[in-house]
Amino acid sequence: MNTIFIVLPILTLLMFDLGLALRPADFRMIVERPKAVCAGLLGQILLLPLIAWAVGSLFGVEPLLFLGIMLIACSPGGSSSNVFSMLAGGDVALSVSLTALSSVITLFTGPAIMDFATSHLGTAMDVHLPVGNLLVQNLLLMAVPIALGLLVSIRFGRAAQRMHAVLKRLAFPCLILLATVFFVQNKATIVSEFPRLGLSVTTLILLSMLGGIALSRLMALSGREQRTIVIEIGMQNAAQAIAVACSPFVFNNEVMATPAIIYALMMNIILLIYVGTTLVSGGSKL
Repeated sequence: MNTIFIVLPILTLLMFDLGLALRPADFRMIVERPKAVCAGLLGQILLLPLIAWAVGSLFGVEPLLFLGIMLIACSPGGSSSNVFSMLAGGDVALSVSLTALSSVITLFTGPAIMDFATSHLGTAMDVHLPVGNLLVQNLLLMAVPIALGLLVSIRFGRAAQRMHAVLKRLAFPCLILLATVFFVQNKATIVSEFPRLGLSVTTLILLSMLGGIALSRLMALSGREQRTIVIEIGMQNAAQAIAVACSPFVFNNEVMATPAIIYALMMNIILLIYVGTTLVSGGSKL
């Protein structure tokens, strides 16, 4: 079974569900609360790729897997971040806005950054990025489902809420299914690469979360905003990275998707610990 036939419907479903949860006001937050939004977007779109490049270089990750790590860093925020922000006592409205804005912005920044990364890392392996194909795939699999979900939300508010209530419960089981199928098909590669990749990916997540704390304090954000920024930067859309790696129209390489699978596992473990820590501390500024 080709993993792409599982990841594409799951990614489309997640993006449609994100659209259902959106309101036009979510896109106005960049004007209403510029410091918080800028901190989150700077962390995701600029800081995270820089950290990923540094981590890949520091750990001497082989080029194909290095590109996989960069794919994660270029992806938008994960839809589960909204749930994690709520559990951590964060700012859910800010979380939804950042997820939506990063999903739109990374449609264009992702291909640009990956084109740079591929030109520097992929030449020795004859790996090239068809930038046009990636842009089209991003528009079809992300922009269109988000727009449809937003349209349904605007036109059919109550129905959208009911659909969102169902779909948000399906998101995590779908990701578990994807991870399980991918693991079964690529067990040897994942097991052999886990020691180095596990450490690399864990370092990436921790450094990105610390970067979120630093940006939040630099912008003098509240504790609720800081917790949201930390979660948004630390939780990326692994399904998007897998879709780009496995797509026959882009890289068509399941090995490149290995870092995203390991990232999805470590991301949930680390952020669950973070959420638990904030609950124990009573929501103090962590």
